[in-house]
Amino acid sequence: MAFLLPILPIAAAAIGNIIKAENERKRERKREEENARRIKEEVANAIRIREEENARRIREEEDARRREAEDARRRKEEEDARRKKEEEDAKEKFESHKKRMEQLKGQPRLPKFSVPKRYDIWLKPDLSTCKFDGFVAIDVNIIADTSFIVLNAVELSIDTTSISFTHPATADSSNSNQVLKPLYVDVVEEDEILVLDFADTLPIGIGLLTIAFKGILNGKMKGFYTSTYEHNGEEKNMAVTQFEPANARRCFPCWDEPACKAMFKITLAVPLQLVALSNMPIIEEKVDGDLKTVSYQESPIMSTYLVAIVVGLFDYVEHLTSDGIKVRVYCQVGKVNQGKLALDVAVRTLEFYKEYFAVPYFLPKLDMVAIPNFAFGAMENYGLVTLCERNLIYDNQHSAAANKQRVVIVVAQELAHQWFGNLVTMEWWTHLWLNEGFATWVRYLAANHLFPELEVWTQFLNDCTEGLRLDGLAESHPIEVETNHAREIDEIFFDAMRDKKGASVIRMLQSYLGAECFQRSLASYIKKFTCSNAKTEDLWFALEEGSGEPVNQLMNSWTKQKGYPVVSVKVKDQKLVFEQSQFLASGSLGDGQWIVPITLCCGSYDVHKNFLLQTKSETLDMKELPSDRSNLATSWVKLNVNQTGFYRVKYDEDLAAKLRYAIENKYLSATDRFGILDDSFALCMACQKSLNSLLTLMGAYSGEHEYTVLSNLINISYKVERIAADANPELLECIQQFFITLFLRSAMKLGWEPKKGESHLDALLRGEVWTALAVFGYDPALKEASRRFHAFLDDRNTPLLHPDIRKAAYVAVMRRVSSSNRFGFENLLRVYRETDLSQEKTHVLSSLASSPDPSIILEALNFLLSSEVCTQDAVLGLAVSREGRETAWTWLKDNWEHISKTWGSGYLITRFVSSIVSPFASFEKANEIEEFFANQTEFKIVRTLKQSIEQVHINANWVQSVQNE
Repeated sequence: MAFLLPILPIAAAAIGNIIKAENERKRERKREEENARRIKEEVANAIRIREEENARRIREEEDARRREAEDARRRKEEEDARRKKEEEDAKEKFESHKKRMEQLKGQPRLPKFSVPKRYDIWLKPDLSTCKFDGFVAIDVNIIADTSFIVLNAVELSIDTTSISFTHPATADSSNSNQVLKPLYVDVVEEDEILVLDFADTLPIGIGLLTIAFKGILNGKMKGFYTSTYEHNGEEKNMAVTQFEPANARRCFPCWDEPACKAMFKITLAVPLQLVALSNMPIIEEKVDGDLKTVSYQESPIMSTYLVAIVVGLFDYVEHLTSDGIKVRVYCQVGKVNQGKLALDVAVRTLEFYKEYFAVPYFLPKLDMVAIPNFAFGAMENYGLVTLCERNLIYDNQHSAAANKQRVVIVVAQELAHQWFGNLVTMEWWTHLWLNEGFATWVRYLAANHLFPELEVWTQFLNDCTEGLRLDGLAESHPIEVETNHAREIDEIFFDAMRDKKGASVIRMLQSYLGAECFQRSLASYIKKFTCSNAKTEDLWFALEEGSGEPVNQLMNSWTKQKGYPVVSVKVKDQKLVFEQSQFLASGSLGDGQWIVPITLCCGSYDVHKNFLLQTKSETLDMKELPSDRSNLATSWVKLNVNQTGFYRVKYDEDLAAKLRYAIENKYLSATDRFGILDDSFALCMACQKSLNSLLTLMGAYSGEHEYTVLSNLINISYKVERIAADANPELLECIQQFFITLFLRSAMKLGWEPKKGESHLDALLRGEVWTALAVFGYDPALKEASRRFHAFLDDRNTPLLHPDIRKAAYVAVMRRVSSSNRFGFENLLRVYRETDLSQEKTHVLSSLASSPDPSIILEALNFLLSSEVCTQDAVLGLAVSREGRETAWTWLKDNWEHISKTWGSGYLITRFVSSIVSPFASFEKANEIEEFFANQTEFKIVRTLKQSIEQVHINANWVQSVQNE
């Protein structure tokens, strides 16, 4: 045990260490346990925290999703509300647009809240495809609050994406230009308007409207159209415009009303080899390959109907006026010498009008262009007058005296429009009569001044007579026609009565006021309204102011009511008793009353009296005329001295007998001899005078040699022959022999060939008198005409068939043509096909239907519809012989669909109706005609048809009256 003692301390120490180690282990375990517990707690806490964080994040995410969903819902609600409001606004805007569109439809004129100031027009015509591209930039002045711009456009393809309205930034604004696009673009074809509806009200002031478009170079001879011509044996197209009355809208969108004057800057892109003309001179040409871009000087302000463009192959002659105006006449290549007469007339006429109107011509140049296919005689486009070829060219060798006069008269009329119509323009189509009537009158004034040898004033009576004839119909109308809608313009635009009566009442007014006073007042009117628009009343005011006479009151009775008076005059107790009543060709009573400027002379032109007949009747004591010749018991009395008044006169039997004596002894002027004859014929047609008394009066003209009188005598004889044949066919031969005897003396005096130093009027008369003898079957005339025609066929330059008598020879040849003797007909067609002179073609066409054989007449009428005859020339061949009336009527019915389709868009269709319908003379035929046209819808023939049927009734009444004699 003892041995254990020494190790006890060691053992104790070891045990102590062991215990200590154990305790340390326990403590370590405890620490480990603590650490493990702490770690576990930390992990648990971390897990809990993470779970809590995840839960919070999830809650936050859910909250975010809820907020987003709420936001999305709110946004959707807001979007739905906005969309709903937009839809409601759009619906409201559309409803407003529809309502406004309904208000705009059918309106007589364009609304006034915007007006054009300037057009910049670019056009590119393609003559091979007959199409054109265009672009227009219009300076538009917005003058009233509106979100609409309304202008005219028809038969154009509008590029809606190109349309914009740019309003410039104001000087005190930092904003840039405001470019607005239309919300709606509507083309209303029936009203020929283009409506641009913008979202907001347009700014007041000037903005720029731009539109791109495409169009068709149509074949209707209106708007922008094609005309054909021949060059080196090849048919080619030219592009031509005819905008009057309302067809500029077919070429470019515009304010197509005469009062909407603006300036025009035109640019054309055309084939390099072609001539391109417009109203103003060329300022720049740029060549790009086969094309050239031609830019023209900006025009002064003018109406859209006066804008003009011509593109084709031409030669020209030119001359300068004394004040440097360049005048050119453009003709087809190779015909330039035929334009020299028109050039001379134009230069001299511009000089005359400059003095007469006391205002110089307003543009730097004047071009006149001969157009092969042209619906009118001529068109007065400002600075670029377009004319039917036969009215502009004159061939010294092959044109007749009548052609020369025609060129003079037509050029004088179109140039008158450069002042009266272009410089001063009617405010609206209601006042169109003043433009046309005035130009018709003043052309005679100019022609008489410049070419006194033509003696045109005596021929003015032809215009007056035509006006009296048309205005004597119950279906007439006032010359100042209230025109509401553009679709009505065509009906009044192509109106011969308006032009003829208009010219006649202007001449009557000038005669009443005196030439100097009239001219002075007219110059004042033009100066006042230069570059502006005027109404009829504006001219009356100027003339009233210059003369001190009640012009407005006087002229209203002539312009605002239809018809005219017949003044009956009789002798009672050495006094003349005058009574006015409305003249109607039907013989019916009218209720019109006029202020009539009466002029009369008694026994001599030195014994005369003028006064205004303002009541239904009035008495004049001839003792007021201190002269031996004022004795009514022995002296003749002539009212309407020199036919200056637009009325007819009916004399009692005693006065009529004295006038016959005065006619036989040449105491009266040619114009008065004309007037007495024409009034007597009209009264006979109205069954107010017997045919026997008319023939007795006509016999008093057996020694007549004056062209104007004989020409009217011939025209009357044609009508009398037809009525006599319808009334009593047995009388026909006697009537024809009477007329042959009446005209033979003049024919023998004139001969067939021109005489050295003869007057212009004798040259005109020769052809008419030989034509009449041929129509009435005078055999020597038929034979001689045939001989000369044969010589002409062998040699087109033979002196045996002078141009003045070719029409007479052609008619004579056709009077002998029948289905068994076609020589003349076939050779006239050969003449037509071989000549390139339009006037010669006219002579042939107007003769072909003179044959008495219905089968030949049918061939002649069918020829008019062939491609060999220019569209506008077909109407020249409708003068059918008496024997061919039924054939022509059947032909018209059989071909009406084609005629309506081809000519229905212009006034020429009315010529088909009037020429073929009017010559009939039975009530049964009138009913048949009415029945045929009852289902036809051509608006433009309505007035002509009514007038033509009325003429048939008048003829039928006349036939009955003759039968009862």
